[in-house]
Amino acid sequence: MTEQTNVAPEQETPAAAPQASNEADHEIDQDTMQPAEPGDAATPASGDRVKRLEAEGDIAADYLEELLDIADLDGDIDLDVEGDRAAVSVVGEALEHLVGEVGEVLEALQELTRLAVYRQTGERSRLMLDIGGHRATVRKNLELLAEDAVADVKESGEAVKLSPMTPFERKVVHDAVAQAGLRSESEGVEPTRCVVVLPA
Repeated sequence: MTEQTNVAPEQETPAAAPQASNEADHEIDQDTMQPAEPGDAATPASGDRVKRLEAEGDIAADYLEELLDIADLDGDIDLDVEGDRAAVSVVGEALEHLVGEVGEVLEALQELTRLAVYRQTGERSRLMLDIGGHRATVRKNLELLAEDAVADVKESGEAVKLSPMTPFERKVVHDAVAQAGLRSESEGVEPTRCVVVLPA
């Protein structure tokens, strides 16, 4: 759904709140069984859980709307619940500075947004933020990369190790590999943790 929010009262970024959720992502990724990212199939959440995730999205939208105002940028904010996460997308023109060259600014803004949710709810959030369709583009490219790796593994019968990736990127690759009927696992430690595609 699409929501254009009004500017909320100023929300401070908590200085000493616990890290929002990357730690949990890493733990589950080690088993290649991360909860679904936006766009993945997932078990429908319960009614209460959906309401909680929608509330997370509303808090995030207020926070991001204020950031856009401070930066003097125009953007519409789309909210959704996908799988077991709130999914928030900022759509508009000239948002490249909020993404960064390789998505590093987007990742930082996602963590700040999760902390804003934590400040109001007292609960850790796994909210996923996209800006200007960056994650959607990354997902498409990673799925193509996974297809190539699967083809190489099927042809050679040997495992293929991919370059280091973020938890989000690894999740996309794991899902694409599983969809193709092969296995994959993550190995290494952050920030050099990577996916290995294995023969069936």
